[in-house]
Amino acid sequence: MNISLDYDETYTRDPEGWDAFIELMVSRGHKVYCVTMRSPDLHESLQVMNDLNGKVNAIFFTNREAKMDYMSKQGIWIDVWIDDMPILITVGTKR
Repeated sequence: MNISLDYDETYTRDPEGWDAFIELMVSRGHKVYCVTMRSPDLHESLQVMNDLNGKVNAIFFTNREAKMDYMSKQGIWIDVWIDDMPILITVGTKR
């Protein structure tokens, strides 16, 4: 199973709890990806990388593109989305 975990206001609300969740899911053979609307530039990505690098299978910075479309372009189908703003899974804010 492929699981997407949002960063801002999802992971950041309870990092220790999400770390335990990530560890459990990965140990059970699932893939956990951090999919965030943040830009990949250093200013926006550094904290995410510091918090999640080596814990999740990969981190994706959509640069404000709708998360589902972005992940589809990466060739990854997400089975379960965990996000405090689920509208951003299908609707981006990129102009």
